[in-house]
Amino acid sequence: MKKLVWVFCLVTIGMSAQQTETDSVKHWTRKGVFTLLANQSSFNNWLAGGQNNFAGNTNINYDFNYKNGDWNWDNKLIVAYGLTKIKGEDTKKTDDRIEFSSLLGKKASGYWFYSAFLNFKTQMDSGFDPDDQTIKISHFFSPAYFQFGPGMLWKKSDNLKVNIAPATSKLVIVHDHFTEFGSSFGVEQGKTIRYELGAALNAYYKFTIMENVTVENILNLYSNYLEDAQNVDIDYQLNIVMKINKYLSTNFAFQTIYDDNAFRGFQTRQVIGVGVNASF
Repeated sequence: MKKLVWVFCLVTIGMSAQQTETDSVKHWTRKGVFTLLANQSSFNNWLAGGQNNFAGNTNINYDFNYKNGDWNWDNKLIVAYGLTKIKGEDTKKTDDRIEFSSLLGKKASGYWFYSAFLNFKTQMDSGFDPDDQTIKISHFFSPAYFQFGPGMLWKKSDNLKVNIAPATSKLVIVHDHFTEFGSSFGVEQGKTIRYELGAALNAYYKFTIMENVTVENILNLYSNYLEDAQNVDIDYQLNIVMKINKYLSTNFAFQTIYDDNAFRGFQTRQVIGVGVNASF
């Protein structure tokens, strides 16, 4: 939890500094939303049964983009954390991620740009084996994923763009205590870094399907030339916000990941609830 507080303070300070620095610069556009989702159930002499429980999720989705002449620089930060507590059981983590994406483009022709991109993903808190909560399987910066490389960007607007990067480097970093007795997240036993070279496709599409209902799609595909190129890594995120009023909305988030180096199958998460929103 100390890491969570530290990261949250760092993000808040960073966003405040960014806002102060760019207030007088007209080339920047900034928009962000902080969301708090919470639900609670309690039972007393309830014959149908049930367990007292509480769950809460926080999420920061922040964009800061730059445009000047032929140059575009798009940046997105996503920070999310969630906990659930069922009476008689330990508190468990339900969501935990930090993701930062940066995409630089120099206009080539029409909607096309020469581009360079960076993507970083990690988590804030420790993760435990679902079958044995005493076994730690991950923690802050273990694993951490980096992707970066040159490419070509097709961008119609800030809400519709596709970046193709055929020479993308990927780094997977874990602490050495996770690889002491075997491989972890694709990093070989006794090592802390795995390097891959491959092709990446990153797509973003956000649209409004009706008044006060927005849908955000984020898709990342990656193929490693150096090993099993046919096994494409997939990371797809869907965020739907149904606005009730200025401060309240119903939020639905879905994410699925396929990475056979970490887990041979699809990982999925889903969060839904009525939330309190604060725009900045």
